[in-house]
Order: sequence, then C-alpha cells, then structure tokens
Amino acid sequence: MAVRQQLVRRPVSAVWEILEDETLYGAWVVGTSHTRPDCGEWPRVDSAIRYRIRIGPRYVDGRTVVRRLDRPRALELEADGGPLGTARISFDIRPWGEHSLVILDEHPLRGVGGALHNSLVDRAVQLRHRKMLARLARVVEERTDGAGRGAPAVADAG
Repeated sequence: MAVRQQLVRRPVSAVWEILEDETLYGAWVVGTSHTRPDCGEWPRVDSAIRYRIRIGPRYVDGRTVVRRLDRPRALELEADGGPLGTARISFDIRPWGEHSLVILDEHPLRGVGGALHNSLVDRAVQLRHRKMLARLARVVEERTDGAGRGAPAVADAG
C-alpha cells in the first residue's frame, strides 16, 4: 500500500473544484492524456472517464470509475490500466487551517499490478504519488483563488 500526503495552499473547496473537472485529470495524473468522459456525470458514483496512459514509447487505454464520493471528505476511484491491472485510489481531503491536506492511498486490486505488488513497487508508486500530488497542488493553486473560486492561471498584463 502506498500512502502519501500533500499540503495544498487552498481551501478544500478549491481542491474539489479541480477533482470534479474531468478535463483536468491529465494535468495532474502522471502519465495520462487525452481525457474524455465515458459514462455518467463525473464525479458521481459509477461515472467514468477514459484516457491514454504512456508507458515509455507506448500507450495503453485506461478507464477510471468513481466508486465512492463523500464530498468534501473523500473520493475513491478504481483505475483500470488495461494490461497493467486495476488499482483502488483513495483521496482523503482534510481542512488544515486555511489550507487542505490531501492524503492519497493506492493499492492494486487485480492484474499485473496485484501479482507484482511488493515493497519495491510501493516505493516506485510513492515516487509517482509525490509527483502527482505536487501537480495537483500546483493546478489547484494556479487555477483557483484562495476562496476556491476559479480564477485565471495568469493575470492580465493590461
């Protein structure tokens, strides 16, 4: 099991603003691109998105389904990476003063990921999580103002 946390310098509502926008999934999830809706209204339970996963020079199709939504505290996803297998990904989002503490917990469910799961794999996943949570924090902090309302990522020069 790989657990990691990240302080996001915005309120919980700002974190949710990004998590609820499926078009931004590829902006913070390491290795994903070409995100598109699959079924349902993201992030309602059983809704899903599809995307491409880059593995070296190759791409595989992936799909993520919302398994649990307990806004504003938790979001649990099941990610299916095709030949990579499936994983449970849980976000625990807590107020931390005027900021948010995002705790990410991931573990394999089925497929290659589950069969090869060991402490070395957990270390690799930890590195991926470090990068992913840093990206999430950056996207949240750049795209929202301190009150959690959308704001331009770049200020007007005029």
